[in-house]
Amino acid sequence: MSATHSHPPLPAGGEVILRMPVELRERLLELLTAEPDYVFKTRMTFEEFLEWADEDTLAEWVDGAVILLSPAGDKHQDIVDFLVSVLRVFVQVNHLGVIRSAPFQMRLARSSREPDLLFVAEEHHGRIQQTYLDGPADLAVEILSPESVGRDRGEKFYEYEEAGIPEYWLIDPETQRAEFYQLDTAGRYQLAPVDTDGVYASRALPGFWLRVAWLWQDDLPPVDEVLLEVGGEAYARHLIERLRRHGFLPES
Repeated sequence: MSATHSHPPLPAGGEVILRMPVELRERLLELLTAEPDYVFKTRMTFEEFLEWADEDTLAEWVDGAVILLSPAGDKHQDIVDFLVSVLRVFVQVNHLGVIRSAPFQMRLARSSREPDLLFVAEEHHGRIQQTYLDGPADLAVEILSPESVGRDRGEKFYEYEEAGIPEYWLIDPETQRAEFYQLDTAGRYQLAPVDTDGVYASRALPGFWLRVAWLWQDDLPPVDEVLLEVGGEAYARHLIERLRRHGFLPES
């Protein structure tokens, strides 16, 4: 009598697989049911993950598994750099808190994620540890890529919602679409409106607004011009003081 084999449930087209030779069938089933390559096979605690990963490691920790991330593309990095440059100065000038860009871990209840950009309000500054944020940010921004779209729209969306991150931006350079989510009173993300002029006003960053079309320009607008438009008088005063410190304007 031939030996019996225990298999996982067959994927679609399983009747074709059943007609294959046993060895080929088992190898194919093994490949179809294996974890994807981006899941690191060794499981570890969060503390072990922090010790294992260095500042150049592109990875996230989820329920003990390590998820390896792909390097960012050119347009992805352009948008991240633009937003970090604008938001970091806006936040500093208005004494709102701290901006951090990847790689910087954000530890949640069952995972440690690495948003492309995060904002921590001044009142939550105590959450910032030397190598990670111990708790939710006040704003998380993810720039979508073909490799990350399912994760950013799926697992991260619900993790960030469950963690109570008040605002979540999803920016897709491929489709030139930006979505801005804000928590409602029930703790659920609702799509926040962009006005008829294509401007989004942030709730997590008081006073900050973004003209969405800026993100899709081949040459992103100069940071100082954006900050003068968005930051108004507060940024103009900051710019004058900066020019004075560097000797470009006389002392008043």
